[in-house]
Amino acid sequence: MKTEKPSRLAAFTLLAVACLTIMVGCVIVPGLPTVAKELGMSEYAGWLVTTPSLGVVIFGPLAGRLIEKCGLRRSLLLGLFFYGLLGAAGMFLSGIGIVIADRLLLGGATALVMSAGTGTISELYEGHARLTMIARQGMAIELGGVIFLSIGGVLAALHWQAPFLLYLIAWLLAALVYCFVPHAATAQEPETNVSDTAVSGVLKLVYFAAAASMVVFFTAITALPIRFAGLGASETTTGYFLSFISLVAVGAAACMPRVCAWIGEFKTLALAFLFYAAAHVLFAVANEPALFVIGGVAMGCGFGLSIPLVNHMTVERSHVHQRARNLAYLSMAIFTGQFCSSFMNVVGADYRRVFAAAAILAITAWFGIAFAHRRLRVAQRPI
Repeated sequence: MKTEKPSRLAAFTLLAVACLTIMVGCVIVPGLPTVAKELGMSEYAGWLVTTPSLGVVIFGPLAGRLIEKCGLRRSLLLGLFFYGLLGAAGMFLSGIGIVIADRLLLGGATALVMSAGTGTISELYEGHARLTMIARQGMAIELGGVIFLSIGGVLAALHWQAPFLLYLIAWLLAALVYCFVPHAATAQEPETNVSDTAVSGVLKLVYFAAAASMVVFFTAITALPIRFAGLGASETTTGYFLSFISLVAVGAAACMPRVCAWIGEFKTLALAFLFYAAAHVLFAVANEPALFVIGGVAMGCGFGLSIPLVNHMTVERSHVHQRARNLAYLSMAIFTGQFCSSFMNVVGADYRRVFAAAAILAITAWFGIAFAHRRLRVAQRPI
């Protein structure tokens, strides 16, 4: 039973909290080369962006247990407090050991914010209203990329420490949660025996697509600032371009339901990876703004057609009693993919090799999704 109907301010607050998931790594991206140098991590710049993702994976189970013990609202407030504290503290640190430790713990705070925020939405909303809020949550995450990448670029141009101040927004959101978000008493779902091998196979494919999408996407997000710096572009220009990619993703996510209705969910996922491949090929060969813009459009389409879709597919293919667990697995897949993008630089320092490797991975994922989906359809056919 939902004891209190959430207000519009409560809905706005929960959607704003969702923006923190993409903000955790992206606020320092526009000034990444300078920030990494000042923190003593020039050789490991990409780790500044992706280490919080590893923290989400490591501390995710602990966050779940804390929520069970303390409740959703209290856990959300606690997560927001440490998110702001650990995020802003990064500007005062130096050296790979302490910086990585801080970013890992920041990932733990992010896991708590993500789990408690999504759990609160699930408990405060029912039926179609819940699905609507989940869809809006995905849009908010992408729109957050537009806002925070733009602001991060402006702040990075002022001073390398300035982008870290954006993490303190979490404290403002904590105040809004305290004032406007009602307590969400977790409803106890009846125990149900649910065993559907076909659905399990579909979800594994969805998790694979989610992880691969984040590897390909964040390879571009971490490589483009370095590429633009080599071309002499300012941090502000880099921030605007990356926010442009996120803005395209918002539009692509809005079109995603119509695309799915036209060609189907799995073909939409496959199409997303074709967009990713095209984007990385263009980034590898581009030397003029027009090709970068076209590549940015393709990159945004890939993200907007994939990440909101895998979230929707997980909800739709999960029994109500298994939904929370399956969404937790999806979060782990997403952030595992984001973290694994750090290892794409093993192909070499040449940006062309990095973009080419990401394009090959995108094509491989496209083939894997098409092949696995065909096998699942054959397995589900009546004999």
